[in-house]
Amino acid sequence: MAKIIPFKAVRPTRDKVNLLAARSYDSYTAAQVEARLRDNPFSFLHIVNPGFRFQKEVSGVERYGLVRNRYQEFKEDGIFIQDEKPSFYIYKIVNRDGLVFHGMVGAASIEDYENNVIKKHEDTIEFREVTFKEYTKTIGFNAEAVLLTYPDNPALAKIIENVMQDRAEYEFTTTYRDTHYLWNVDDKDLVKKIQEIYKEIPALYIADGHHRSASSCLLAKDLRESNKNHTGEESYNFFMAYLIPESDLKIYEFNRLVKDLNGMEKEEFLIKLDEFYRIENRGLDYYKPKEKHQFSMYLDGEYYSLHLRKNKYRATNALEDLDAYILYVTILKPILGIDDLRNDNRIEYAHGKRELAYVQTMVDSGSYAVGFGLLPVTTEDLKNMADQNLRMPPKTTYIEPKLRSGVTVYEF
Repeated sequence: MAKIIPFKAVRPTRDKVNLLAARSYDSYTAAQVEARLRDNPFSFLHIVNPGFRFQKEVSGVERYGLVRNRYQEFKEDGIFIQDEKPSFYIYKIVNRDGLVFHGMVGAASIEDYENNVIKKHEDTIEFREVTFKEYTKTIGFNAEAVLLTYPDNPALAKIIENVMQDRAEYEFTTTYRDTHYLWNVDDKDLVKKIQEIYKEIPALYIADGHHRSASSCLLAKDLRESNKNHTGEESYNFFMAYLIPESDLKIYEFNRLVKDLNGMEKEEFLIKLDEFYRIENRGLDYYKPKEKHQFSMYLDGEYYSLHLRKNKYRATNALEDLDAYILYVTILKPILGIDDLRNDNRIEYAHGKRELAYVQTMVDSGSYAVGFGLLPVTTEDLKNMADQNLRMPPKTTYIEPKLRSGVTVYEF
């Protein structure tokens, strides 16, 4: 049973939301950040990049305190307001590609995370977990929701459809030409009904936000130990989540770029590939894989198709059946000498929204020697990994939707 609760969100006023909402900080270039900080005093980037006021880069504990100060100033200036009633928030996104996402923002249970009711498919890095924990402990809020998914549920879908008949509290379009809508659900009976429906869902799956959820779990453990009157209902026992049905989830692949051929000539490299793959030279014809266990390769100005030889490879679990893993154990590690996918600077990743034309451009420029194109994993792949308690290789999935930071804030 999944425990999802309403909360009193801190939100921008209706007239400021389009100015305040921001993408994930890491998605901006330095020039974009500077322009937004210079030209938009209401941007959420002023909160997460507080050193701009002093024309100084700040980091670590010093930055955490300044983030908290900027956030409090936004509240004091009436840019942020807090809802009076615990609420769920129906969030709809129509992106520039015409994809539509519907979901609900609520607070997910740390206990469910610990008990594997909320399931994971991706490994986390301990250093990042601890860093995020200390950061969140100081600032006292979540501004970016963890993306959770669940099997399509007709009862929830009907509630969302009915609520969206009314005028949205927010409706704004970003410079990326994505349109965002938000509805506030604070009716007690409806809130209770939503909670009861979630209780009937046996498992939720993390689609995006493994580090955020892991750090929230660490923080909850710290605060439990320091609270003699801990009940389990304190706000630190939950984290903000955006829950969407599986049918709304959009998963893109991450293609691979490698800087060199590990000391080999092209012909030697192709001969080594032949052990595990049927290789076909496609010349200048743009080629993307069409089925699992097929890959595209761009090398020395030409495309190749690679088909895994079935008599040479047998998968025994969901991880071993994953294309990103197969590429790693048959090519990247044994032939190209890339052992550590997280830290080896010879490999780079390009998400599938950039298409293979980006891979071709990077290889043609001389920055990389070879590029590999993969199919995106399916939602079933993701769930199978989580159900078997397995972990995907890094940079296997690029998942949408991407929420804007600061539209709803969860305080604890």
